Formats: sequence, structure tokens, C-alpha cells
Amino acid sequence: MMEMPESTRSAGNKGILGRIFSDRRGVSAVEFALIFPLMIAFYFGAIESTNMLTANRRVTSVAYTAADITAQAISIGDADMTDIFTASSAILRPFSTTPLSIRISSVVANSNGVNKVAWSDGYQIAGRSVNSTMTLPAGLTTPGTSVIVAEVVYEYSSPISKTVTDTITFSDTAYLKPRRTAQIVRTN
Repeated sequence: MMEMPESTRSAGNKGILGRIFSDRRGVSAVEFALIFPLMIAFYFGAIESTNMLTANRRVTSVAYTAADITAQAISIGDADMTDIFTASSAILRPFSTTPLSIRISSVVANSNGVNKVAWSDGYQIAGRSVNSTMTLPAGLTTPGTSVIVAEVVYEYSSPISKTVTDTITFSDTAYLKPRRTAQIVRTN
């Protein structure tokens, strides 16, 4: 009679549960099935984090570009403001500009050093009221000087971020002194 190998004899003696638990053929598939959801979450999390950082940095660029273009002018008209808003919002591409708002204001410190809005325009937001008081960082203006203030707010959302939170608000404010004149005049 032919003798059975030791491994076959021991497997025959273990019973059905013993054979199932000693079988190692599907271990890799089970490990992959357990790790795969975590790998996908990390992958999409990395993509979302990168997109959020990019959007936040572009909001900062929009604010400084809007203030910089405005600060280079001697006077600003309606067509100029349209061009400034168009150029500034183009920086945000490929992100949607629908949730973007930009407000550009010229703030002048009166003889008492109180900062008052000389003029203000907004893109998808109302401008500030003329002659309203505006608080600026200390030392930014002295009596008789002016500053251009560009305020940008962006409501970021994506399919991935909507599963965690509705929207994330990014905002930035840029302050620049006029370059070619003491105060930029707003014309129609």
C-alpha cells in the first residue's frame, strides 16, 4: 500500500475548520481588501488638500493683484474697474469664479487720522459706503494719505469637501499705497 505524505495525513486529521484556518492562499487578497479603502481615502484626501491649498493661495494672489493694478493708476473709471475685476478673477481659474467676491476701496485718512472710504466698488459684492469709517492696521496711514484696500472672499467647495463640510471660506485683504499719486480719483 502506498504511504500518504505527512502534510496530507495531518490535514486529514485536522477536520474542516483546521484546514480552513491553516490555508494561506487568500491572505493577500484579504489584506488588500482591508487596506484598499484606506488607500483610496488617503489618495482623495491628498487631492483635496492640494486643491484647497491651491485655491487659498490663488485667493491671496487675487487680492494682491487687484490692489496692485488699482494702486498703479492715477484715476479709475467704470471700464477700468471691469478690467481689474476680470483680470483678477482670471487668476482663480480653473476654479469657478461664481463664489468669488472682490471689493476694492480707496481709503483716505482725514486731518484727524480717521480712515474714511473715498470710493469703493465690488465684484459680486456691494462696495463700501462712501465716507464710512474703516479700521486699518496701525501705522498704515497718516493724515492726508490714502491706501487701496482689496478684500477677497471665496467660498470653496468640491464634491469631496461636500462630504465632510458644506463650504470652506477663504479670504484675504491686501493693502497698497497708490504709486503715482497721493490719492486715486474715481471717475465714471
